[in-house]
Amino acid sequence: MSLKDRLQHGWSAFMGRDPTPSYVSTSYGYSGRSPDHVRLTHGNERSMITATLNRIAVDVASISVEHARLDEDKRYKEPMHTNLNECLTMAANCDQSARAFMQDAAMSLLDEGVIAIVPTQATANPMLTEKYDIGSLRIGKVVKWYPQHVTVNLYNEITGEKEDRTYPKAMVALPENPFYAIMNEPNSIYQRLVSKLRMLDSIDAQNSSGKMDLIIQVPYQTHSDLRKQQAEERRRNIEEQLSGSKYGIAYISGSEKVIQLNRAVENNLFSQVEYYMTMLHSQLGMPQSVFDGTADEATMLNYNNRTIEPIISAIVDSMKWKFLSRKARSQGQSIVFFKDPFKLAPVSQIAEIADKFTRNEILSSNEVRQIIGYKPSDDPAADELRNSNMPVQDQPNGVETPEGELKEEQSYE
Repeated sequence: MSLKDRLQHGWSAFMGRDPTPSYVSTSYGYSGRSPDHVRLTHGNERSMITATLNRIAVDVASISVEHARLDEDKRYKEPMHTNLNECLTMAANCDQSARAFMQDAAMSLLDEGVIAIVPTQATANPMLTEKYDIGSLRIGKVVKWYPQHVTVNLYNEITGEKEDRTYPKAMVALPENPFYAIMNEPNSIYQRLVSKLRMLDSIDAQNSSGKMDLIIQVPYQTHSDLRKQQAEERRRNIEEQLSGSKYGIAYISGSEKVIQLNRAVENNLFSQVEYYMTMLHSQLGMPQSVFDGTADEATMLNYNNRTIEPIISAIVDSMKWKFLSRKARSQGQSIVFFKDPFKLAPVSQIAEIADKFTRNEILSSNEVRQIIGYKPSDDPAADELRNSNMPVQDQPNGVETPEGELKEEQSYE
C-alpha cells in the first residue's frame, strides 16, 4: 500500500488508526529475552515436562502454512500474494518469524488450553469491514470471555508492554487444544503429573537444604522444665561449636549420643511420576523413541497423524474461519498446511522414491531435485510430467497439439 492509502485505510490494534507510529520510544528497554517471548505457567516452566511441550511445538512449527487459492475441486492451486501469506511464511510481526510464531502458538496452546491469535495491523478496520488484509499477527492470552467479545492480554509492540484489550470474537482466532481433556482439565493425567513433579521437587529441596537433621541423646530425663532448659543450652552450645569452627567440628561428652536422621526418604513418588509420564505419552501418541530419534517410519507416521496433525489443524482452521470472509472462501481462498513426506525417508530410499514418482508422473525431475537439495536443471524436459522410460510419441505434420499449436514431426533414435 502507498503511504496515502495507509493513512486513509490503515488500522492498528493498539492505535486504532494508521499503524505507522509518529515516534520511536527509547525511554526504557529490557535486558535478556524479549518481553513478547512465550512464558509457561502453572509450574510448567520448572518442570521436566517442558521437554514434551517443546518437542511437540517444534514439530508443529516445522509444517509449512500458506494463504493459498484452491481450484474448483478444493485442491491447492497457487499461493496468494497477500500480507497474510507473508505473515504465515516469512514474518508474523516485527519480533517473530513465521516459524517462531507457529512454535509460540503451539507452545501456548498446549500450556493454556486456548489462545488468541490477534491481527494487530491490517489494511482496514476488521471491526467495521470484512475486506481487509492482515499485516501482523500476535499470540495473546485469553483473560475474560463475553458473549460476543473476548479480553486478551497482548504484547503491545509500540509501548513494549503487555496490555489487556477487548476485541470482537469475529476478528480473533481462538483455537482450543484438541488434547484439552488430557492436558488442561484440573484432574487430567497431565495435571496429575505436574502435581507429582511438584511434590518430588519439594522433597528434593528439603533433602538438599543443608540441614544436618541430628538428634542428641543427653544422659538424663527431660521431663522437667529444668532438664529441658539444660538440654536446650546443650543444643545451642553444639550449634555454636559447629558454626564457629573452621572445619565444622564439635565435641560432646562420653555419655551423650548423636543420632543422624538425614537418610533418603523412601516413597513411591518417582515410580508414580514414571507411570504418569508413560500414560501421558501413550495418550498423546508419542513414545520415548520419538524423543531420542530412534522411532521407525510407522511410529513417526502415527505420531504425526495422532499428535501433530490435530494441533496444526486446530490452529489453521481457526485462522481460516476468522481471517477469511465467506466471500473469500467462496472464491477459493483458504489457509492450508503441508507436511514434507520426504523428511523421514532415508537416503537409501530416495532414489527408489524418486523413480516411482517420476515414472508415475507425480513429480517432475526438477521437483525431485529441489526436494533432495539440488538446483533445478536448465533442460526444459526436467519440468515436464512424463515417464522418462517411455518414448515420446511423434506428432504428424500439420496435426494440432492439445495446446493448439502445430508441431513439426520429430524423430528420436
